[in-house]
Amino acid sequence: MTIGFFDSGIGGLTVLEESLRRLPAQDYVYMADTLHVPYGPKSQEEVRGYVLDAVKTMMGEGIEALVIACNTATSIAVNELRELYDIPIIGMEPAVKPAVEMNRATGRRVLVFATQLTLSMPKYYALVSRVDEEGIVDSLPLPELVRYCEDLQFDRRILKDYFLGKLADYDLGRYGIVVLGCTHYPYYRNILRELLPAHIEIVDGNAGTIRRLASLLSRYGVMSGRGSGDVKLMCTGNDPAYIVKMQNALQWLRDNYS
Repeated sequence: MTIGFFDSGIGGLTVLEESLRRLPAQDYVYMADTLHVPYGPKSQEEVRGYVLDAVKTMMGEGIEALVIACNTATSIAVNELRELYDIPIIGMEPAVKPAVEMNRATGRRVLVFATQLTLSMPKYYALVSRVDEEGIVDSLPLPELVRYCEDLQFDRRILKDYFLGKLADYDLGRYGIVVLGCTHYPYYRNILRELLPAHIEIVDGNAGTIRRLASLLSRYGVMSGRGSGDVKLMCTGNDPAYIVKMQNALQWLRDNYS
């Protein structure tokens, strides 16, 4: 079958890479909304329109399931997409619930990295309120990190200075888990692992999302093994240079994390 993945840019490739490893016998269409990345500074109504337009184009590619590989887009548009299309649609949210459960016994806090728009959404506040009974979750917006990722900025000196500046006011000894609450952020897992104290675990929602996808497809009997792991990369700007960037970014993920 053909599974669609949507994100504002190259961040969702971190989720696609997880699916390629776990579900290799499927085919994939990946759409990046390059005309409007990053979503963080934009209004909810703007993002809603961008997502609906892009998914309409993806449906024309014959996708049989869809992963909204973007926490912000999920919060804003996933319910409407499920009303519009009769295919399995999987959304994402920051992995706050598993982080709180994993961290409950340690007495330490949880620090969530995400975009400003995600952190301002009622869905995020509802999520934290529902699972954080002990008040151990703190949130830190990292708006510049999406642009770094989109620019394929992996210079260790620049990134080290950036993260150390953002974390300067935090007593990291009080934290047990950092949640990567944007699909762009796992590109920087390795450098975060170097900078954060060894006792801090780093988690994201990618593996859980693909487990949910596999379970849903199996439950509805729509998952086939006829595919070969082919990936069609698309972008709303129809920019050949960005397609090459996505190819390079996906290869970088395979080389560094597979």
